[in-house]
Amino acid sequence: MNHRTDGDAGGTPGGVLPPEGNAVSLSVPPDVPVVEASTLFGSHRQVVIGHNGCRYVLRITRHGKLILNK
Repeated sequence: MNHRTDGDAGGTPGGVLPPEGNAVSLSVPPDVPVVEASTLFGSHRQVVIGHNGCRYVLRITRHGKLILNK
C-alpha cells in the first residue's frame, strides 16, 4: 500500500494512493454524463478543449494516462 507523506490525499480517501497502473474508481451521480476517452480522441493522442475563452490540451501519455495543460 502506498501512502502520501506530504499531507495531500491525492483525491483518494485516507491519503492512500492506488497501486501503479490502476485507475481510481469514482462514484459518479447518475445525472453526470460519462464520455469515454476513445470518443473524444478517436485515433488521435490529443484534443483541444475550449473553456471560458481559453484553450486546453488534453493528451494521452505514452503510459496511457491523461494530462490536461493550459
